[in-house]
Amino acid sequence: MRKHRVHLLFFGLVIVLMTAFLGMPALFENESLSAEEFSRIIRDFSEEGGYFMSDNFTSSEDSYLTIVDKMQELAVTGGAYIGVGPEQNFTYIAKIRPRIAFIVDIRRQAMIQHLMYKAIFHLSPTRAHFLSYLLSRPIPAGKIPADDAPLDDILSFFENISADDGTYSANLDAIRKAIQGDFRFPLSSEDQASLEYVYRSFRVWGFDVGFDVGGRRGRRFSRFPRLRDLLAMRDLKGKQESFLAGKRDYDYVRDMQRRNLIVPVVGDFSGKKALAAVGDYLRKRKLTVSVFYVSNVEIVLLEWGSFEQFSDFVQNVKKMPMDEKSLLLRSTFSYYGHPARLPGYQLCNVLQKASVFLKDFDEGRYRNYWDLIMAPYIAPERP
Repeated sequence: MRKHRVHLLFFGLVIVLMTAFLGMPALFENESLSAEEFSRIIRDFSEEGGYFMSDNFTSSEDSYLTIVDKMQELAVTGGAYIGVGPEQNFTYIAKIRPRIAFIVDIRRQAMIQHLMYKAIFHLSPTRAHFLSYLLSRPIPAGKIPADDAPLDDILSFFENISADDGTYSANLDAIRKAIQGDFRFPLSSEDQASLEYVYRSFRVWGFDVGFDVGGRRGRRFSRFPRLRDLLAMRDLKGKQESFLAGKRDYDYVRDMQRRNLIVPVVGDFSGKKALAAVGDYLRKRKLTVSVFYVSNVEIVLLEWGSFEQFSDFVQNVKKMPMDEKSLLLRSTFSYYGHPARLPGYQLCNVLQKASVFLKDFDEGRYRNYWDLIMAPYIAPERP
């Protein structure tokens, strides 16, 4: 036994020395972050929360799955994933299989919502448990759907169960305890109020919760997909592909959450701190960005903001460790008339090589938002 331990210690020492000598990335011990490090990164990288006009409880992008086949065709995998917004990130993470992911959003409420999601993943061994926690709908004793049940069956199962105040209160306590205790992330009184607001919205609206414009006093738009729509959505081949569509994808995302490798950060894409800190962190660990999902943030910066704001964002992108395979993933609303928009969708999603994006910017080709979205792009295949 002692001899065996000596061999293990010797082997471990050799690995450490080889890593140092060859310059190999020593990412995290066992490819994970401690709870203390996870919490520290959020606090150290985050900026002051900013205003946005909507409660993004869910994605607004009915087209978010149309680009998945193209990413898989391009063999986009591994590395680091950077994204923005709510649950659509989990689907992209499930498909790309990155080693680490950062979700950067200007709203502090978005970071709190992702911590809520993280707690629910930790508490939920199956997809059915996940929806039970998310919607405050208790599973009747002995009636839990099978691990490998079709998603439509699981969704239908919960449509016939009402949310329960007792379940809501108990779940909220468990979520709050996980965030502050297990994740070591302190919640201020404002954070606690934000957490309760978000979680109560899922309890009240259930599968109809969605993208609501105007914040807490806003109105709901029926043209945007709701939670059930997004989870049950099918790709261009007619296959359900959300992160809850199958056990394998759910387990992958849950495992990343349990290893603290999906890190939410409060940050403005044109800000001076958050994205720069993420880029520095990845560069030090010799990780390259595989996909930067910018959603439609560039509209806010370039169309509704100023060229200076957009230029600041580009400088942040330049601070990211990228190569010729690195991609930007963006979405555009239908009223811009993008040629890649597919019939029946309110938005369209396209890819662009990060190297092309930066080269075109440096050559002064982006005078307005139309120039940006018409630059060389990679579109989903038309069915």
